[in-house]
Amino acid sequence: MEINANNLGILNTAVKTAFNNAFAGAPSQYQRVATVIPSTGAANTYAWLGNSSQIREWLGERAINRLKDHDFTIKNRKFEKTEAIPRDVIEDDQFGVYTPLFAQMGQDAAEFPDVMTFALLKDGFTTPCYDGQNFFDTDHPVGNGEAVVSVSNMQAGAGEGWYLLSTKRAIKPLIWQTRRPFNLVMKKDANTSDHVFMTDEYIWGTDARCNAGFGLWQLAFASKADLSAANFNAARTAMIKQKNDAGSPLGVIPDLMVVGPDNMSKAELLLEAVNNANGASNTNYKKVELLVCPWLA
Repeated sequence: MEINANNLGILNTAVKTAFNNAFAGAPSQYQRVATVIPSTGAANTYAWLGNSSQIREWLGERAINRLKDHDFTIKNRKFEKTEAIPRDVIEDDQFGVYTPLFAQMGQDAAEFPDVMTFALLKDGFTTPCYDGQNFFDTDHPVGNGEAVVSVSNMQAGAGEGWYLLSTKRAIKPLIWQTRRPFNLVMKKDANTSDHVFMTDEYIWGTDARCNAGFGLWQLAFASKADLSAANFNAARTAMIKQKNDAGSPLGVIPDLMVVGPDNMSKAELLLEAVNNANGASNTNYKKVELLVCPWLA
C-alpha cells in the first residue's frame, strides 16, 4: 500500500474502529461500587463526605447542617498506552494482523476504571479516607462533641480480604473521577513525521486524566478472617447497625460481596448453594449478590 495521507486516514479509521468497538463491548463493573464524578480541574475536593443527617419534622427554625472540615481531595493522574505499526507492515498490506492489538488496547482502556477502583479495596487497610483513619479501620470516629465513639468496619485476620458493600444508595463506597476520558489518537504527518523518519514506524496512543478514591467507609466492610457464615453474619449485622453522628440509623443494607480468586469457592458455597454441606437449608442463600473480582488476585 502506498503510504500517503489518504491511505493513512483509511488505516487510522480501521484502527480506531477496532479500539472503539472493543472499548464499547468490554465488561465493566466499577460503576456498581463507585460514584462517578466528573472533574473540571487538577483535583476534586469532597468536603461533603461524612456529612449525613435525616429529614426531621419542621418545628421552629430550620436545623442547618453545615459541612465538617474534612477537606478530602482526589488529585487527577495521567495514564497512557501507546502501540506502533512498522512502516514495512503497512507498505506490505499486512497491518490487519495488528487489529487485535488495538482492540485489546480498547478493552484495556474500558477496564482501567475497574483495575483502579477494585484495587482500592485491598489498599483500604492501609490508606486513609476522609476522616483520617484507614478506610477499613477499627477506630472511625462517629458522633458530636463528647459523644464520639469508635466504630469498626473491619474484621482482623491473616487471609485474603473479602468485602461487603452497600451499592444501591446515591453515594457509593468508592469514587471514580474523570477529567479526560480515554481516546485513541494517531501521530500522523505521513512521511514528514520526525518519529517515522527516525524509527520507521507509525504510532497510536490513548491517554486519560482520572483517578479513583475512597467514598463513605460506612458503606463498606472488609474482613481478612475466614469467610464463614458466622463472620459473614457478624459483618452484615455491623453494617446494618451503622448510625450517623446524631445517633440515628443510617439505613445501610449490604447488597454485594466482592471476593478475589482465593475466596471464590467459599463465597459460592456461602451465598449460592441452596443447602449446606449437611443438607440443611442455607439461610444465607442469595442474601447478597456475589462478585468475583480478578483484579483482587
